[in-house]
Amino acid sequence: MGRFFGRLSGALSRFLYGRNGTDQLGTAVLVVYLALMILRSVVVMFTHSHLAAGLLDVAMAAAAAVFLWRFLSRNLEKRRAENARFLAWWQPRRAGLAAARARRLDREHRYFTCKTCGTVCRVPAGKGRIELTCPRCGGTRRVKS
Repeated sequence: MGRFFGRLSGALSRFLYGRNGTDQLGTAVLVVYLALMILRSVVVMFTHSHLAAGLLDVAMAAAAAVFLWRFLSRNLEKRRAENARFLAWWQPRRAGLAAARARRLDREHRYFTCKTCGTVCRVPAGKGRIELTCPRCGGTRRVKS
């Protein structure tokens, strides 16, 4: 039995040699697939809609096909370029989500967005009505901290 699994492992290693494997974009596609699977089960459970379930099945099949196509691809240059484009799009959003979470958890400060330039300004909480001056554009407004 040990020889069988050793031979199977060697054959699988030879098959996967030179292929793309998983990367950040592949992981994101897999997460989308899992989210669609959960959404499909919720839709079927609560609405019993066969049309919606069928559409979600098609979307799940497309996500699975894209994942497998990228995973087994031998065109490493194109897959790496696709992953780089995905990361250039995703990293700023990820950083923005992390900053928004940090602002939400900060109880010692209040955050305001400048209406002129969109800069997020931080002021101490509990100081009453104050005049807020934007550090970027110099615009002022009265806010309650």
